[in-house]
Amino acid sequence: MPPATAVPVLRTAGLATLVVGILSIILAWIFRGTDGLVGALVATVLVLAFFSVGNLVLNWALRAHPQIALSIALLTYVVKIGVLFVLIILFADTTLFNTKVFALVVVLCTITWTAAEVVLWSRSRVLYVEPGSGP
Repeated sequence: MPPATAVPVLRTAGLATLVVGILSIILAWIFRGTDGLVGALVATVLVLAFFSVGNLVLNWALRAHPQIALSIALLTYVVKIGVLFVLIILFADTTLFNTKVFALVVVLCTITWTAAEVVLWSRSRVLYVEPGSGP
């Protein structure tokens, strides 16, 4: 898979995460009621948004500025962690949703996205020599 292609990652990892998120939302609603449903929904949307935006930014960086792509990836990671930290502080004492369900679904969806991405990249063929660059 070429390094500047976001579509396969978004399609594979995004779809897998969405499936886990939907199952989590249904189970949270069954076992924890409306508060669980809202917590699972917020967590699923948050994980999908964070990983999708990070993937799109990194792919833009690989196309536009491949020399600084790693720096941009690290900066994107730090910004996402900062935003997550702020959200955790803001919602620490919320009664809008079940915070335990929220935390569990964030972890489940994050593991799902990461595992799907690892499987996708491990099955892809990455050229280490660009065709046509030789004599």
